[in-house]
Amino acid sequence: MNSLYARIMAVVLSVILILAVALGALSYYSLREQRISARLDYLASEAGDIAYLAGDVIGDGSMLSLFQHSRRYLNWKAQKVNDEFGAYIAVVDRWGNVMDNLQTAYSEDPDFVASLSGEEIRAALKQVLAGETIRVQAMAGADPTFTVGVPFLQYNTVVGAVLIQTRAQRIQGGMEDLLGQVAAMALLAAALSAVAVGLVVRSMMKPLGELTEAARAMGTGDFSRRVDESRGDPQLRQLSGTFNAMSDQLRKVENSRREFVANVSHELRSPITSIKGFAEGMAEGVIPAEEHPKYLRLVAEESNRLSRLVGDLLQLSRLEREDATLEMSDFDINEMLRRAIIRRINDLDGKKIEVECDFRADPCRVRADSERVEQVVINLLDNAIKFTGEQGKITLTTEDTGEEVHVTVWDNGVTIPPEDRERVFDRFFTGDRAHTAGKGTGLGLSICQRILAMHGRKIELLDPPEGTAFRFTLDRAADAGSPA
Repeated sequence: MNSLYARIMAVVLSVILILAVALGALSYYSLREQRISARLDYLASEAGDIAYLAGDVIGDGSMLSLFQHSRRYLNWKAQKVNDEFGAYIAVVDRWGNVMDNLQTAYSEDPDFVASLSGEEIRAALKQVLAGETIRVQAMAGADPTFTVGVPFLQYNTVVGAVLIQTRAQRIQGGMEDLLGQVAAMALLAAALSAVAVGLVVRSMMKPLGELTEAARAMGTGDFSRRVDESRGDPQLRQLSGTFNAMSDQLRKVENSRREFVANVSHELRSPITSIKGFAEGMAEGVIPAEEHPKYLRLVAEESNRLSRLVGDLLQLSRLEREDATLEMSDFDINEMLRRAIIRRINDLDGKKIEVECDFRADPCRVRADSERVEQVVINLLDNAIKFTGEQGKITLTTEDTGEEVHVTVWDNGVTIPPEDRERVFDRFFTGDRAHTAGKGTGLGLSICQRILAMHGRKIELLDPPEGTAFRFTLDRAADAGSPA
């Protein structure tokens, strides 16, 4: 479980790191663009201040008054922008008068000034003098430049333009502090996410750990372990519930297996012990010779009992194999019941049992495996004969409902007590109806149930006013005609 937790955390941390890098890159790009935009806004604001002053002081349509009244201020403003951005600043009016910082800009960055394009400047001035405020990125030689242009007005008329040009590097550079801030924030977010996810994964893995331990205990044969079904997400709670249900079912199967083994051992030991005891008694002379025939008959009876037990076990085993198949055919169930009665006529006459056939549709054709169904009929009839007293009564009933056929075997013998009704189909269960020794192996009804299950049908214990009754259903044959 620890290795699984480590693998999950490694994957989660890798995903968090990738997401942190991606989000950090996006954040850096977004903040960088915001800072560039803010710097351009600042340049535009500075150009606007100069334009406002220029428009406010020009009174005679020339730059002369501007030179006389505002040279000191404009020089200061130009020097400020130049110090921050190394910019070339030009103030131009419609009459061709120009004031700029060409000499200052050239002395500080001659390559930049030399790279400026007169054609691009004229095109920009044309746009600004037309009343537009511009922000343009263009190539000046091998390096890109930013150009900001703002018109200035006199009596709501454009009378000039302020143009500021600077290297793009001065606008886009100086982002190292931003990169460090974004990296720190991304790492912090990744760390917090990793801690949070680690706690969540650990809380999710804890129920899985309990499931693992319970499964390991189950592998050793301990089916008593259960897991908490109230923790985790819905899928994990459902898994825990399913695991507990599986554990309960396996415990029942294991208990049944142990009971089955114990019952088989007991049933096999009893006849084997009797046969061994009688044989040794006769061989050692403990049993007189004149009594040998009597005890040989007992040995034969115990041998037959052992043979029946082994035969029933083999039959049930074959029925429960995955490759067990059915040979389906159409046949008359009434005729099968009649044949079963004839096969058991000696047992019926010996106990003077009255047999009544209540065939409500005759013939009554069904579709099933005739050999398997005959086993069911014989087992039910044998049970009825065994547990019906002298001069008792057995009734065999068939009923065609139009969709299926019901077959009922009733006897007026001993009634199965309520506490035994739910266990009558369990293997080796005999209950109060079989306290008499040698009354059967307790596998007959289990075999009947398995055969009917293979047909997709069931056998059930009814609750008649008197005695005991079992009823099973079969598919009605397609050519059976209308029920009577």
